[in-house]
Amino acid sequence: MTANASFLDAPDDYLSLSHQAEEKFLAKEYAQAAALWERAVALNPHVTTWAALGRAHYLAKEYQPAIAAYEKALDLGAGYRWESAYDIACCYALQGDKAAALDWLAKAMDLGFRDLTQVQKDEDLKSLHGEKRFQELALIADVEKMSRVEGWRFDLKVLAHELQRLHHAPLTHTPPPAFEAAVRKLYEAIPKLSDDEIAVGFMHLFRLMGDAHTRIGPKSLREGEHRLPVQFYLFEGSLYIIAADDAHADLAGAQVLRVGEKTAPQLMEALDPIISQDNRMWPLMIAPNLLRCPAVLHGLKLIPASDQVTFTIRDATGTERTVTLSATAGDVQPTWTTAYKNAQAPIPLTLKNRQAAYWYEYLPDTKTVFCQYNAVRNDPAEPLDKFCARLFAFINANNVEKLILDMRWNGGGNNFLNKPLVEGLMRCDKINQQGKLFVVIGRNTFSAAQCGVTQIERYTNAIFVGEPTGSCPNFIGESIPISLPYSKMQGTVSDLYWQNSVAMDYRTWIAPELYAPPTFAAYRANRDPAMEAILAYHPAP
Repeated sequence: MTANASFLDAPDDYLSLSHQAEEKFLAKEYAQAAALWERAVALNPHVTTWAALGRAHYLAKEYQPAIAAYEKALDLGAGYRWESAYDIACCYALQGDKAAALDWLAKAMDLGFRDLTQVQKDEDLKSLHGEKRFQELALIADVEKMSRVEGWRFDLKVLAHELQRLHHAPLTHTPPPAFEAAVRKLYEAIPKLSDDEIAVGFMHLFRLMGDAHTRIGPKSLREGEHRLPVQFYLFEGSLYIIAADDAHADLAGAQVLRVGEKTAPQLMEALDPIISQDNRMWPLMIAPNLLRCPAVLHGLKLIPASDQVTFTIRDATGTERTVTLSATAGDVQPTWTTAYKNAQAPIPLTLKNRQAAYWYEYLPDTKTVFCQYNAVRNDPAEPLDKFCARLFAFINANNVEKLILDMRWNGGGNNFLNKPLVEGLMRCDKINQQGKLFVVIGRNTFSAAQCGVTQIERYTNAIFVGEPTGSCPNFIGESIPISLPYSKMQGTVSDLYWQNSVAMDYRTWIAPELYAPPTFAAYRANRDPAMEAILAYHPAP
């Protein structure tokens, strides 16, 4: 039987037709895929397949059928609405109908089409490039010919426009008059401000959106350059240097008393207006990273220069002294000297292998499996679903009485990858019991990891340990890139709402039942308060 005969003889069954259409689509046989999907939607017109049908027609250069299918998809709310509207615009542009193309492009932008750069460069929209309305929709301007003030002001225009166009719920956290006033104030001040001051002004505007995923930073933050050669961490309100490069190894373990003239609490207060956040835990994670960037501190007028910072510290010997550091380093390196360099105890499990996305180890003395889940992504060597299968097979086949799932460092990733872990925990009767399943959380438990923790809380008998999470059970998230053409600053905007808990769950975080926050004394001694709390836990009779 030939391939064409197989295509023609496809059974009149929706699921079979859709499956074959998907195979044809993946094989780039778009016309045949479209024909199969046409037969499928004729049998079941209520499904979301209309968006796929539209895409197949579009790629087969069958523009009028593509438009009809996409319009049906929009009526049903199938697929990403902005993509359907955008592709309709492309179809009309390719057919030479500029007026219809521009109308649909405007609709796509209003619906939140995510990629402004694609709009500007898409060859399928080339016929529109000379149209004034297209240039306005695509925010096209020649920034190379602009003065410094004009360039920054154009960036501000792009920023304000895209924040309101893309954000899931723009200007609900900050009323429109207040946001507009902040934009106007910064616009008028730009000629008098330094680049660093304008950059932190942009960070403040992102902060006004009210969620942690909508954020921006100076170009140096994105590229990992011009940072101080030390790593900071906040322990119970006090700021410490927990790692330093070789040239400043003596600073590892020092307490930072002041940055310039500001104490740690004063620094947190000064940084708060530019730290996008879902709750009060997230700034504890972000502020120490910002302190590595003198450009940010200079923009806030906390220090006089943008390339070095003067600190007052109390070092490991108890001596107070002043240290000036220059911004020369990039990202923190594993080879840096740490604050626990002189600890007698072995490194705790939580710090043993933070570079790995996930791993586990059996602790026979306590019949415990310690599993660290550091990133919601697939390790190419072992995808997450395969790892979870191996983890639960080990638990079921061995003398295991406890599972400790450490998610305190997990800053997120692809939320859709959490499923095998959550379902595995739900099905594992051996450990899905009160007092046998523990999840360690903290300020860096965020984004897709927050989704996973919320699902674990909702569907299992886990006991949470550590400190509150860095986000909310239900939150506005997603990281849609935004690039400012003049300054090259890179940011992200949140355009989705993630509801993993019940609709009336307005908590600002998931709090641990066993509160065991990190302390500097424990960190320096290679102790883990969360593990100690778990191993000391005894359920009530």
